[in-house]
Amino acid sequence: MIDRDIKRCLGQMAKGVQVVGATHDGVTRAYCSHWVSQVSFEEPIMLCSVSPKHDTFPLMEASGEFSVSVLAGDQVAEGQYFSYPGRKFNYIVPEYIELVDGLPIVVNCISWLKCEIFDRVEPGRIEGLDHVLFFARVTAVGEGRLGEPPLVYSSRHGWRIADTKAREAGVSVRDQLLERLAQSEAQSPD
Repeated sequence: MIDRDIKRCLGQMAKGVQVVGATHDGVTRAYCSHWVSQVSFEEPIMLCSVSPKHDTFPLMEASGEFSVSVLAGDQVAEGQYFSYPGRKFNYIVPEYIELVDGLPIVVNCISWLKCEIFDRVEPGRIEGLDHVLFFARVTAVGEGRLGEPPLVYSSRHGWRIADTKAREAGVSVRDQLLERLAQSEAQSPD
């Protein structure tokens, strides 16, 4: 069990909300996640953390691929639906999903990715790890409502819409820091 103070601090981290899905032998499943991340600049490589207990896991494993639908801020209903195993709802909301290139994609999402698994880290390989970490290459994408603000989640703040700019328009902190660096180097004796 995670220490209370550590859990409270980790809960401050806000992450994008996605729906991860897979299809194999005519069965389709999907779940809501905020544990999907791009992990490389050189190649489009994704990391997806998934519980082996989840009903989507064996489909990801058997097919060797999965989809990632990036949810928009107005897709809380979709996020909530896929936050619980669909079997509890008897998979009653088929209108949230469409099959694209054989994979489940959330209708009206911001964008989607098709990911092909090439490596994995098993629970037990890293002490305390209870999820399988799939590493996958992005092999196809689809643009949806790219202009919409994404849905984000933190266990401390819950579901949020990421549409407030944190930086003043026209102000570049990076440019200000580079200017200070140039001034510092100009004043430094060589």
